Amino acid sequence: MTTLITDHDHETTHETDTGTRRTGPATEPDAKSPAGPKKRGAPRGQADGMAVAAFVLGLVGTLVANVVLGPCALVLGALALARNTTRRFRAVLGMSLGAVDLIILAIVATADGTLSWTVGG
Repeated sequence: MTTLITDHDHETTHETDTGTRRTGPATEPDAKSPAGPKKRGAPRGQADGMAVAAFVLGLVGTLVANVVLGPCALVLGALALARNTTRRFRAVLGMSLGAVDLIILAIVATADGTLSWTVGG
């Protein structure tokens, strides 16, 4: 009678009626097999969320707090593109709006002399 004992960390052992025989290192279970570790799709989801956040921050930054929201939109858009987001257009649009936020800030700061601005008078 032969019994197979597998220790995934060390080696495979065959026990027979005549003795024990070691055959060497055990192989790791295949990642695609049901026993293998499951991979999560979190990095792709995070990249898509960053693309949406870049777009929203860039859009809101054109109206208020462009000194903060503009650079945030630029950084989040770049990170989303670096992580291969499926929403590439939204990430690029968010980066563009972040750049527009900073251009608006520069125009208003040179005209008014401050980093704050109001619409009207």
